[in-house]
Amino acid sequence: MSNHRRARAARIALVLSITFAACAGPHTVRPATSGNPIFDGWYADPEVALLAGEYWIFPTTSAPYDRQLSFDAFSSPDLVTWTKHERVLDVANVGWARRALWAPSALEHRGRYYLFFAANDLQRPGGPLWDPTDARSHTGGIGVAVADRPEGPYRDALGKPLVGEFVNDAQPIDPFVFRDVDGALYLFYGGWGRCNVGRLDDELSGFRPWPDGALFRDITPEGYVEGPVLFRRGERYYFLWSEGGWGDGSYRVVYATAPTPIGPFERVGTILEKDDSVATGAGHNSVLQVPGTDTWYIVYHRRPIPNLDRDHRVTCIDRLEFDAAGRILPVRMTFEGVAAHPLR
Repeated sequence: MSNHRRARAARIALVLSITFAACAGPHTVRPATSGNPIFDGWYADPEVALLAGEYWIFPTTSAPYDRQLSFDAFSSPDLVTWTKHERVLDVANVGWARRALWAPSALEHRGRYYLFFAANDLQRPGGPLWDPTDARSHTGGIGVAVADRPEGPYRDALGKPLVGEFVNDAQPIDPFVFRDVDGALYLFYGGWGRCNVGRLDDELSGFRPWPDGALFRDITPEGYVEGPVLFRRGERYYFLWSEGGWGDGSYRVVYATAPTPIGPFERVGTILEKDDSVATGAGHNSVLQVPGTDTWYIVYHRRPIPNLDRDHRVTCIDRLEFDAAGRILPVRMTFEGVAAHPLR
């Protein structure tokens, strides 16, 4: 039995045990949990969001680039029961995209729903992966798609990439959109060990220049590789990213803190990494706060054990917790996942 099927069997056994416990009487009932992975299939780079009164996860379809041609999405009222929405965005609806759709970031804005995403694995002339004969890698970058409902269908909003070139040596991949308490919208992105931030305009079609006239600022913290995520807790901003190699067990999540959304960022340390008793390659996460509470979750991908396939990644959820000083505690990867937390 494959490890993926074994994990699925474990989830079924967990549900059955909960059912039997419930039948035994009220004092033995235990809350249902999500299980990890939280849904079937090979999925990576999960973006978690609250949209239209439900929890949503938009992951990358984990497959070779020429088969990464669409996004599925998953919705839940309670973090435990998930509904799959297939092909919410397809390359057929993005004229400039041909392959390698990955790492979406979701946002509700003015009553509509937006997905920011990377496509085509854009390369730079003279770069280490530049191939003058591979036209597919000569165009691409970060796009934005729009829909009237969280489940789509999404369609290309601009007819071209929002970010279609290298700036500050950052490959335009792994977009993450952050809305601050004052309503300002920031786009963080970047691979190849560099990270940029830009201020989105109200139409989400371009950027507001910084005071020096530049559209992007290089905010690369020490050790950054890819997968930026930002959130605010109290008066402190937490910046998370992934380090190591995404195709092996060195992948991990590290964080820094800052007094503003654009830094300066002070590196703190690693909070999520491989556990040889659970999984390897843990990284490229997003973060969820339950509205009106100090309850936080981390949604991330990992590789089941044993696993020798680069693209065999699954989406998981565990608690994100803090100590009294506001430092993020190391995340304990589980097979159980998290308990139900209905939004209403």
